[in-house]
This record gives sequence, structure tokens and C-alpha cells, in this order.
Amino acid sequence: MFRGFYTVGSGMIAQQRRTEMLANNIANANTPGFKAEQSSIRSFPEMFMSSVHAQRIPTQKGIQLNGLKPVGELSTGVYMQETMPLFTQGSLRETGMTTDIALLDGNLPINPETGEQGAVFFRLENENGNELYTKNGNFTIDAAGFLTNPMGYYILDTNGRRIQLQNDDFSITDAGDIMQDGATVATLGVSFAEQPGALLKQGNGLFASNGNLPEAQTIAGVGYSFQQGYLESSNVDAAKSMTDMLAAYRAFEANQKILQAYDRSMEKAVNEIGRVNG
Repeated sequence: MFRGFYTVGSGMIAQQRRTEMLANNIANANTPGFKAEQSSIRSFPEMFMSSVHAQRIPTQKGIQLNGLKPVGELSTGVYMQETMPLFTQGSLRETGMTTDIALLDGNLPINPETGEQGAVFFRLENENGNELYTKNGNFTIDAAGFLTNPMGYYILDTNGRRIQLQNDDFSITDAGDIMQDGATVATLGVSFAEQPGALLKQGNGLFASNGNLPEAQTIAGVGYSFQQGYLESSNVDAAKSMTDMLAAYRAFEANQKILQAYDRSMEKAVNEIGRVNG
């Protein structure tokens, strides 16, 4: 009985966390470059149950031996093991702003060991000088003329240097070359993650790595391009996320009803079965 409380309790916690993840996906459905999260729900190891029974051996003294009779396996509940971003390309949305840049996936190698496809990201530098990565190309130019993201982090070029422009009157080629007054000012830096699932999520569409990711131009077989005046939308499927959220809510509600049934059984056991009549 008490194992049942733990089993349904773990199920309710897992579905609650899944609901929170789906709610976050829906809330960021219109956030440029946002990558939807997926959950992995696993079962705890099962227990093999046996019952103790006595067996009397027909001897002169009537020896009695205790043994175990197999009952079967018992699930001990579930848990949400992890959440992982889905790095598929989102659709493009035209803005007409010269500082809005979409990074388009091209030929991206697949890791032969894991079967995971690599991903490309803009290179950023935060206030501590550390590199971060994003697919959100909603950039702007700060007071000093540096190209920055909405949080004020600097956009880096292929050499890892900050990109400084005279104004927002510039153009970008498909290869990422920034042209201003007929000259190439810089080339947008792009990093390649062979295993994007191993990146550390930082919030606000940013990712970090244990070590700096390599420049994509130095990796053979990595293809990508840029589209100025466009933003990559999130890859959240709002309709599917709503359906999944309803399914998670129903699963939570089913576990809740089982918990209430256990509670009523325990109440009856204490108040009726365990009552001692004088």
C-alpha cells in the first residue's frame, strides 16, 4: 500500500515537470531562434516480489520449512530523466531590418557514433569575456557601434573579435561577409557543435560549452548561409505542445485519483478494520 503512494507520487511529479517544460515551450513560441525542449521519462528499476510461505515436510517430527513463492514484478514509479533542446531549423520570418540576420542550416554532418546531427550557432561574447552561442539573430548596434544581441553581448567574427560598424547601413552576403561602403568590414563568426545535445542551456536562447566550439569554416563538410532582414522563428509546434500538455495533465489527474483511492483505503483500514471493539 505504501509503495503505491510513492509510485503515484513519482508519476505526479514527473507529469508536473513535463507540463512546466511544455508551458515554457508555448511561452517562447514567438521567440526568435528558440529551440523547443523535449523530455525523457524513465521508469525506476522494477522490484521482484515474493511471498513467504511455510511448507511442512511429512516426516516423523513434522519439520516445517519456510520458503519464498514468486509473486511477480512491481514498478517503483517513473521520473523525468532529462530535457533536451530540439535543434531543427525554424521557419523564417521577414522583418526588413538590416540588423536582423537568420543563420540557415546547410549540410551538417551526422555523428556516426551517436547518430546526432551537428548544429551551427552565432558566436557571442558575454560581459565576462566567455563565448556563448545562439540561433537568435535579432541583433542591434550599440552606442559604440558594436553589433550586439538583445542582452548587449557582442557578436564575434570568424577570428573571435567584436564587430564594429559605422551605422546600420550595411549588407551581408550569403557567406556572412559584412559589406559597408563597398568594403568587407568583417565576416560573421559561426561555431559548429558536433554534439549539440551536450551544450549547456543558459536561458534567453543562449548555450554554453565546456570549451569553445570550433569555427565552422575550419570544419570540412559543414554548410550554412545567412539571410539578412529575416529572423529564424522558434521550432515550437504550438498545436502539438498543447496536445501534449493536455495528455500530461490527464496523466497527472489519473495519478491523483489513484492517490485519493489509496488514501480512502488507508482511512478505512485505520478507522474501521483496525478498530478494537470493547
